[in-house]
Amino acid sequence: MANKVKITETVLRDSHQSLIATRMTTEEMLPILSQMDKVGYHSLEAWGGATFDACMRFLNEDPWERLRKIRNEVKNTKLQMLFRGQNILGYRHYSDDVVEYFVQKSIANGIDIIRIFDALNDPRNLKTAINATKKENGHVQAAFSYTTGPVYTMEYYSKYAKQLEEMGADSICIKDMAGLLKPYDAYDLVKTIKESVKVPVQLHTHYTAGLASMTLMKAVEAGVDVIDTAISPMALGTSQPPTEALVAALEGTPYDTGIKLTDLDKITKHFTPLREKYLANGLLNPKALKVDVNALVYQVPGGMLSNLMSQLAQAGKSDQLTAVLEEVPRVRADVGYPPLVTPSSQIVGTQAVFNVIMGERYKTVTKEFKGIVRGEYGKTPVAIDPAFIKKIIGDEKPIDYRPADALKPELEQLRSEIAHYMEQDEDVLSYALFPEVSKKFFEFRKAKKYNLDAENSDKENGIHTI
Repeated sequence: MANKVKITETVLRDSHQSLIATRMTTEEMLPILSQMDKVGYHSLEAWGGATFDACMRFLNEDPWERLRKIRNEVKNTKLQMLFRGQNILGYRHYSDDVVEYFVQKSIANGIDIIRIFDALNDPRNLKTAINATKKENGHVQAAFSYTTGPVYTMEYYSKYAKQLEEMGADSICIKDMAGLLKPYDAYDLVKTIKESVKVPVQLHTHYTAGLASMTLMKAVEAGVDVIDTAISPMALGTSQPPTEALVAALEGTPYDTGIKLTDLDKITKHFTPLREKYLANGLLNPKALKVDVNALVYQVPGGMLSNLMSQLAQAGKSDQLTAVLEEVPRVRADVGYPPLVTPSSQIVGTQAVFNVIMGERYKTVTKEFKGIVRGEYGKTPVAIDPAFIKKIIGDEKPIDYRPADALKPELEQLRSEIAHYMEQDEDVLSYALFPEVSKKFFEFRKAKKYNLDAENSDKENGIHTI
């Protein structure tokens, strides 16, 4: 019996993160939100990922205020966020009390579904976030990072999905961040996972290699419950497949989404002029929209590729790109085949650049690369060769426990450090994740408030500033 397929719309988070480096402002979103709320989406992915950092760093916005404003407009549809396990939305592991408080505040401010993943697929790094979400009565969507390599068999994924379900997952997400999942593999993967778990299964992929719409269709035929898509003006390229196309393709079939194309048209019309604006101001690089089949060969996600190109350009070695792309899979094999997603993609990619431009492999080793070999990020999918560990970290002892077990509670110390900035409880979390960026933002917020207060006081006193 076929089931109706549900849709998660990504335009408020991953779609603009993938295409325009997360620069869409809250003001650009607000006018269309009440309309999006009427469409009948399963959920709107609206927060988390890089949105938190980008709000403060580039847009001078409070990410918590963005979430509250979105929640205020979206009354009926579930709001969803992406959460990097023990890394939360930052780039290091945080203590358990920070993870728990972040989950509590995310749900209190309007999040319904938290998609929790770990870059190494180490379940120990998901434990605290999963338990905290359950405690707050949120929906735990536990995700695994999809990739390919010697260890990544159907059995590996089905066992991991089962383990996530046993840890408390309310649904499972196949997170294909690099767009590597091919259509027939998707069919087999969804079938296998549906046989091993009882909870709903969702598929998230990217259009990078040009396969994503076909991949979603085969997943639908295999019984996937929910698919991630992006409204067409912000779809394709390194983003998701277009919502309207999938809705139209499934219309009148047993998988019909129940969403009307006429309702989606209003959303398309809102985002079309925004797309033109991003193209005109250079935020949307036409290169991000092209199909790159090399993603399948080198397994390099779109964001990682642009990162490698800029590192080589800075070193005056742009002609070495092919050599670096060939080195990436070798470095990845050396460190136990991690999926290439933040932060492992940056760590492996940067090391590959050093190996090539130095002319000798591992002559220079980054601090982060030593960290991944030492076990600071968790357990790699394949055990790293002891001889290689010794080569990289010498006689240092590798970590064999959950990395966060070594972290003392941080919240009280963090609160004391920014007591003079605090305007809301959530400020301590912004500071915990991005200390320098948040302090600059707090200064901006204070100055803005001071200027507004001065302006209002002038008006009250009959003084008109021109």
